[in-house]
Amino acid sequence: MRVTLNIWRQADAGAPGKLVPYVVEGVTEHMSFLEMLDVLNERLIDRGEEPVAFDHDCREGVCGACGQVIDGVPHGPHQRTTTCQLHLRSFRDGDTITIEPWRAQAFPVVKDLVVDRAAFDRIIAAGGYVSVHTGSAPDGNAIPIGKPVAERAMDAAECIGCGACVAACPNASAMLFVAAKVTQLALLPQGQPEREARVQAMVAQMEREGFGACTNHGECEAVCPKGIPLDFIGKLNRELLRASAKQAVAG
Repeated sequence: MRVTLNIWRQADAGAPGKLVPYVVEGVTEHMSFLEMLDVLNERLIDRGEEPVAFDHDCREGVCGACGQVIDGVPHGPHQRTTTCQLHLRSFRDGDTITIEPWRAQAFPVVKDLVVDRAAFDRIIAAGGYVSVHTGSAPDGNAIPIGKPVAERAMDAAECIGCGACVAACPNASAMLFVAAKVTQLALLPQGQPEREARVQAMVAQMEREGFGACTNHGECEAVCPKGIPLDFIGKLNRELLRASAKQAVAG
């Protein structure tokens, strides 16, 4: 296969960026998208040119580090597929592919396709944890909860924090990410001690980070590689309302 890549190149956060075309020949449809970028970088290094910087880690679709905007869509053309799980058989010989970093004020570009997603870490640090000692892995059914509740908590836990929801949203909102993290812990027995404080702290941190508001476009759900549903945002709003009401009653 022969593809032309228009790749966003930017030396650092303060430098101007631009799309730079690269022709990559001799790749196969069986290669993953990141393997194609590896091939490009090997050839750039051989020519004495600066390789393209991009994030990646597990390459198994479970960490989300590989996030890139491919032809205008976070993670590319397929639903529920991270960039590292995307293969060149999804494209045609001769295609031109545009690759850009996540676009959001709260995700500043570090270099080329790498953005700083530490804002998500700060939101988690604000409340996305439990304080109870859980020890080693408990025996099955040690803390019984209903199967529907357990399955919904697992659905929320699938969020890998890649930031595609932010990159796809016209307002660069982080509501789907925060909603997944809040919902997961709010449904579990271990998450009850900080339930009210957690949602208030995480939403406040989200707002301090400069993410935009949710205006129900639904783009976040459409591009989420793990299929986090939009109704978790409704759950987040209800959790926040519940916490505010309990706080008002307590005075």
